[in-house]
Amino acid sequence: MVETAGGRLHQRRGVAAFVAANKTLLAAAWVVGFTLVFLWQSASISRGGAGGGGSGGLFLRLLSAPLPPSRPAPRLRPTAYNLTDFGGVGDGRALNTEAFERAVEAIAALAERGGGQLNVPPGRWLTAPFNLTSHMTLFLAEGAEILGIPDEKYWPLMPALPSYGYGRERKGPRFGSLIHGQNLKDVVITGHNGSINGQGEVWWMKHRRRMLNNTRPPLVQLMWSKDIVVANITLRNSPFWHFHPYDCTNVTVSNVTILSPVSGAPNTDGIDPDSCQDVLIENCYISVGDDAIAVKSGWDQYGIAYGRPSSNILIRNVTARSLVSAGISIGSEMSGGVANVTVENVRIWESRRGVRIKTATGRGGYIRNISYHNITFDNVRAGIVIKVDYNEHADDGYDRTAFPDIMSISFTGIHGRGVRVPVRAHGSDVIPIKDISFQDMSVGISYKKKHIFQCSYVEGRIIGSVFPKPCENLDLYNEQGQLVKRAVSLNSTELDYDI
Repeated sequence: MVETAGGRLHQRRGVAAFVAANKTLLAAAWVVGFTLVFLWQSASISRGGAGGGGSGGLFLRLLSAPLPPSRPAPRLRPTAYNLTDFGGVGDGRALNTEAFERAVEAIAALAERGGGQLNVPPGRWLTAPFNLTSHMTLFLAEGAEILGIPDEKYWPLMPALPSYGYGRERKGPRFGSLIHGQNLKDVVITGHNGSINGQGEVWWMKHRRRMLNNTRPPLVQLMWSKDIVVANITLRNSPFWHFHPYDCTNVTVSNVTILSPVSGAPNTDGIDPDSCQDVLIENCYISVGDDAIAVKSGWDQYGIAYGRPSSNILIRNVTARSLVSAGISIGSEMSGGVANVTVENVRIWESRRGVRIKTATGRGGYIRNISYHNITFDNVRAGIVIKVDYNEHADDGYDRTAFPDIMSISFTGIHGRGVRVPVRAHGSDVIPIKDISFQDMSVGISYKKKHIFQCSYVEGRIIGSVFPKPCENLDLYNEQGQLVKRAVSLNSTELDYDI
């Protein structure tokens, strides 16, 4: 057959059109071809040196090569161990309690030489509760997860906290925490955002069905200790409170995420400093089934007798969510006293309450010198709540004449939107709220009834512009500090609903 010039031209145009329409496909084919040639050449060079296997074998070996390792743990102590050095297996099924215990024992022997570091590699490390030791760093790698075993028979019972009288939920001993320590110094729990998971679902179910004979365990509890750092980790699904420092000094919690279901996970507070001094909580995200942060100091007559206040506490740069309780709380267990607390740069969203102070007759103690600065509420039912009738008691032996003293509470730079009741500050004739102040407050409201700034048995002042219109129980001052209007003697306001 004779090929004409027109035929050749048409064929070339067809090829050009095919190339233009399939550039991506042809490029991919070129890359695959180049790779196969490279692999064939590599296999030819290595053939005979390691038993051959051909280019296909080399290709499969390359595909099955392990992924790059996670970030190495920094050396934070003179001596560092891996949990696997003590027989740990991170498959989510093997029980690693003995491995943790052996590791802690080895680190305890290094106390005179600066202590030691225990690295928990990526994996799921099931364990029963274990204790830490002084001068120890527990480092959780990215992808590492310590799992609490759900079976309660593995959890030891401990004496009740002396400032609570008996277990918080049941009389008698209480379950010890998953990670525990007493009378320690210089303890660090940190990592590359590894996590500690209490697997609390079974505990929550048993609590709801009243199947437990003892108070549920916290996730991490350190008692009578000092120089504590918890940073750069995630805590989740605690059976009870997530982090409970008890009668500790110099505690720092930084860059910690705390998560549990916002409903159906009862009493899963995020961070509860209890009779603690010199505490910093910063740069945290907390979304839990109870108070995100609750400052405490003992319960009724037992807390009064124990007599250890919580004081010098700074909470800053925190995002919190609590669908059933509050973002930041003080109390209700505050019988040892709470003083000198600063809360600043905090955002509270999708919560029942924003910030709350709660106490009752029988608590005794005091709440004073509490400052809130730059607080933002986003879709919060009640922004600021002070409640003095939180009548939950350890037993019937509480002192009916032990009235807590509440004074020197300031709110500055309070803003937000979608708030139903911005303020509900209700004292009583025996527990008045003294020296409370509001300044630079503008909260967008979602509830159009009259009494949305609610006060009773309060004494204090409004400084400058405050929206919505404040109650008349407070003196009104201008921005220059000059008195504009004295408070009306009014000690009750209508309640639109119970918050």
